[in-house]
Amino acid sequence: QVQLVESGGGLVQAGGSLRLSCAASGFIFRINAMGWYRQAPGKQRELVASISSLRSTNYADSVKGRFTISRDNAKNTVYLQMNSLKPEDTAVYYCNLIRDWYSWGQGTQVTVSS
Repeated sequence: QVQLVESGGGLVQAGGSLRLSCAASGFIFRINAMGWYRQAPGKQRELVASISSLRSTNYADSVKGRFTISRDNAKNTVYLQMNSLKPEDTAVYYCNLIRDWYSWGQGTQVTVSS
């Protein structure tokens, strides 16, 4: 059974940092590209960062230069380091594959106050 468990969210002031973690199980993590997504109230879920099995990365323009995605295949975990946070980064953050998504986890709430 596939599980994606996100953690590390919280309330932070603008300009602050958070590090999100996503623990994956139930599939062969190391061969799959992974992504971090976010969904703000009233908006569609969007992909903000992705990392391939070979660790090449891509970022949405809105987070480029501020967010860093990484992975630890030994721990079946993908991370999102978020720096210089802005109020518009406020959302629930999720991890999943880049395509053919598994069932979504519960996400982790990130709230950035101005």
